[in-house]
Amino acid sequence: MRTIHEHSAAGVNARRADGPAFPGTLATGHPAPSPFALMRLALFEPDIPQNAASLIRTGACLGVPVDIIEPCGFVFSEAGFRRAGLDYLDLADVVRHRSWDAFRAATSGRLVLLTTKGTLPYAAFAYAADDILLLGRESAGVPDYVHQTAEARLYIPMRAGLRSINVAQAAAMVLGEALRQTNQFPEAKDHVRL
Repeated sequence: MRTIHEHSAAGVNARRADGPAFPGTLATGHPAPSPFALMRLALFEPDIPQNAASLIRTGACLGVPVDIIEPCGFVFSEAGFRRAGLDYLDLADVVRHRSWDAFRAATSGRLVLLTTKGTLPYAAFAYAADDILLLGRESAGVPDYVHQTAEARLYIPMRAGLRSINVAQAAAMVLGEALRQTNQFPEAKDHVRL
């Protein structure tokens, strides 16, 4: 990973790209802002490494930092993500937080929760450039205390009788709309077309 930062109650430890990411050389400091976007993706205690890897890849491609709020339902390691097929790891800005409290202490910006219990369709919401798009665990979403902290709770309209869209696909849909509204997609000259 280009940069991994670990936040704990004791402070911030930045693991830099000039050494191996796991275990890395530790230094103190906050992550540098992404050159493309101020918006962030945050994963609350993710259960499935392939989904986390997909979201990290999405963040790398779009210049959006990704926050991982631990504990995870899997061993968080560079080797594990590489096994999951994440070949974009060296280009990603990933920030690990040891807990919800550590995440809240280290971040600012409006928390926008993507949830099946949302009150507003994601496309009807007015996004801000520094929003944090928060995604819950695949198995259980987020607990009530996290739900209550969110300033907005958004859902993706779907056909009746279906439970939910895969978390990585849902995040990509909502992130695309948020980046479009805030004009934060990487510049045309900086990207490769699919």
